[in-house]
Amino acid sequence: MGNVRKVLLVLLVVLFMLFVLFMLLSGFYTDLLWFQSLGLSSVFWTAIEAKVGVFLVFSLLFLLFFLTNLLIARKLSGWGGFFLPDQRSYITSGMVNVVVVVAALILSLMNGLGAIGQWDTMLRYLNQRPFGVLDPIFSQDVAFYVFTLPVYRFLRGWLMEVFVFALLGSAALYLVSQLASWKQFSLWLTRKASLHLAVLGALLLLVVAWGYKLSAFELLYSSQGVAFGASYTDVHARLLAYNLSFWAVILCVLLLLGGVAAKRPWILAVGGGLWLVVALGLGGVYPAFMQQFEVQPNELFKERPYIEYNIDLTRRAYGLDQIQEFDFGSVAELTAEALAEAEPTIRNIRLWDYRPLRDTYAQIQEIRLYYEFMDVDVDRYYLDGTYRQVSLSAREMATDQLPSRTWVNERLQFTHGYGLAMSPVNEVTPEGLPELLVRDLPPRTPPGLEITRPELYYGEKTDNYVFVNSTIEEFDYPSGDQNITSTYEGEGGVVLDSPLKRAAFAYRFGDVAIVLSEYLTPESRVMIYRNIHHRVRQVAPFLLFDADPYLVIVDGRLLWLQDAYTVTSMYPYSQPYHDRFNYIRNSVKVAIDAYNGDMIFYVVDDQDPLIQTYAAIFPDLFSPLDEMPDALRAHVRYPEGLFIIQGQMNNAYHMLDSTVFYNQEDLWAVAHEIYAGSDQPMEPYYVTMKLPGEEKEEFILMQPFTPAGKQNMVAWMAARSDGEHYGKLLSYKFAKQELIYGPLQIEARIDQDPDISGRLSLWRQRGSQVIRGNLLVIPIGNSLLYVEPLYLQAETARMPELKRVIAASGERVVMANTLQEALASIGGAPVVVTEEGEESEEGVEAAGLHDLTLSALEHYARAQEYLQEGAWAGYGAELEAMRRDLERLEETTR
Repeated sequence: MGNVRKVLLVLLVVLFMLFVLFMLLSGFYTDLLWFQSLGLSSVFWTAIEAKVGVFLVFSLLFLLFFLTNLLIARKLSGWGGFFLPDQRSYITSGMVNVVVVVAALILSLMNGLGAIGQWDTMLRYLNQRPFGVLDPIFSQDVAFYVFTLPVYRFLRGWLMEVFVFALLGSAALYLVSQLASWKQFSLWLTRKASLHLAVLGALLLLVVAWGYKLSAFELLYSSQGVAFGASYTDVHARLLAYNLSFWAVILCVLLLLGGVAAKRPWILAVGGGLWLVVALGLGGVYPAFMQQFEVQPNELFKERPYIEYNIDLTRRAYGLDQIQEFDFGSVAELTAEALAEAEPTIRNIRLWDYRPLRDTYAQIQEIRLYYEFMDVDVDRYYLDGTYRQVSLSAREMATDQLPSRTWVNERLQFTHGYGLAMSPVNEVTPEGLPELLVRDLPPRTPPGLEITRPELYYGEKTDNYVFVNSTIEEFDYPSGDQNITSTYEGEGGVVLDSPLKRAAFAYRFGDVAIVLSEYLTPESRVMIYRNIHHRVRQVAPFLLFDADPYLVIVDGRLLWLQDAYTVTSMYPYSQPYHDRFNYIRNSVKVAIDAYNGDMIFYVVDDQDPLIQTYAAIFPDLFSPLDEMPDALRAHVRYPEGLFIIQGQMNNAYHMLDSTVFYNQEDLWAVAHEIYAGSDQPMEPYYVTMKLPGEEKEEFILMQPFTPAGKQNMVAWMAARSDGEHYGKLLSYKFAKQELIYGPLQIEARIDQDPDISGRLSLWRQRGSQVIRGNLLVIPIGNSLLYVEPLYLQAETARMPELKRVIAASGERVVMANTLQEALASIGGAPVVVTEEGEESEEGVEAAGLHDLTLSALEHYARAQEYLQEGAWAGYGAELEAMRRDLERLEETTR
């Protein structure tokens, strides 16, 4: 009976240990299954092997050194057991040995765990690639600072920790060995023990000395001067202090070892005193004295070369040295001929701002409560042979909006979104709504935009895990009073073909239904990390990802394109961006299949040393850009996130002259605009236009700039996206002696126009919310066109309708029903784009007469309404507006 109990006890212990092991490894196991399902298991194992390797190396080295020194101390102490001072408790040498070993194991384990976080730092160090750029102070390749210096900094801290623990542990053992003599107060050390502690102290001091050498390199990240990086004082005072402190510490090492060997340890005080004098005098007083009395009275002269280093290396780090600068020349008056020549640009002027358009999409295309449009993106497609700029948004599944939120509904049935909404950026229906190209369920598309796989299993809203290929068919889309269902036909997700897999995922998600549900079969698949923001970060946490992925249609499938950046904060002399990094490249674009979840990381900048290093670490993760299909490559666009960073850095770093930079004489700022009634910086915007000197229109990202503290426009910057020109940056500067209206000045002129302000006031009085969209500045030849859409939104529904378009150029500001009417007035001759893309003056003239007549009748009808209500102010305003329409009508018919 006793044997049975023992066997049962052993079995219970074994089962408990297996359960604990299962709990500890379930996350590891499910992540491995996920990486295997993507064909990226080598990425997973590379990271795991690096973490395990770092842990073993540093924990074993710590254990070896720490335990060796404690054993040396144990041997040199030369004692066996002893009584504690109470003379009752006897401590044996074996008990002390056990304590020593256990302490060494625990400390080495903690040390190894602390080092695991450096796995990627070590891999970058071992696979580093040169930058081909030398720093101006020490003539080291930038790769030394980016890849090697972080490892040295870590090793310095680690060695300090090792030597401190070894020194304290050894000293503690020597102290314990003297416990028997405490009552006589006769603590002492043997000569060998003293020499042992002296050697450990010397090693600790050598690490301190090495730290001074590393601190010298870190001067290249100094923020003490007028520009980021080593300043005059850093190079001529602090660098000297670090070098002398290094030798002072070396002297302390020699005096420590020599003093202990000669039984005169007091002579260490001589070295310590010298070290203190150098550290405080040269390290603190001398730099302050030099800065105050030598540098500040001659700051520009002294700091000039260091300012130039900062300008040069900052421009390199952010790619600003690749910006091609041009003079825009004198701004000419916008004419009808210029507008006619720019017809492809006019056709693609964005009238639909992404914020009101998202609300409008939600009202007319979400169709059911459980669908949601997360964001609206801008892209371009060839439609009927014409290059068209479009807005589009994915129709994603919002399971939190389901009327009945059961496990079956959320995990098995409502698993995916469906299709998208797409509309040209400047087409409007008579009701003020977008003219949809792709709409409804199932998607109705024009030729060339056919969608064969509209299901969206992966997106920006897909935060939960789901199961496909269960015995329950999935909801596909609604059709009248019925729901169309489907079964997943792809290869996405992890196959649940074993009880172990189901149990592992059940424990991971805390969802016992995964084990108990009879709806799941061996053919079922679980989809995790479905949110594309999380998905790409799970595979490549070492990359920085753009906040705005966008959906594209490629050969009937829906793909997400996600921009990724390589960054570092270790580029010498480069000004940090918001204390986050000081080097950035858009080296990777990730294509994510919205149906299968497959990811391909394309390298778009193979000259970047950081991505070269990562490609060496993870050779199976990255693919060359040449392997990207042409149909997908046609939708690659310059990322807005990188453009914003480069624009903000270029505000100061376009100044190449050190004197101008020092005085900040030509500092720029992002232009401001009025959006929805508030002043805010302009966001970069995509536009299709013909760049000066080019033969055809192209898809670019642009942003206007003003002088800091001023409102007039001083320049505009553009990034090209099409074909071989992808990634090229351009900057066009306006003549400084010429006043060029900035966006905020145009906004002020709009507010001051009596016709426009009167109309806006009238709409507001009638209870409508007036939304002023983004003001776009669009170069047309050597002229400038400003366009701002106006939307009306009823108080009872969030469905903005585009009702008017404001256009401005030079001294003229016009508000009209359509862009064509506004341009007709601006250009001095009526011009409108017909369906064939040809200009028709007669068509516009007729349209203008018709619209003026309708406007006058509308004002008359509203005036009668105000008359009946006794609202005399509104009555007068409507009569005044009708009078203006009639005067314009009379002028037009002359």
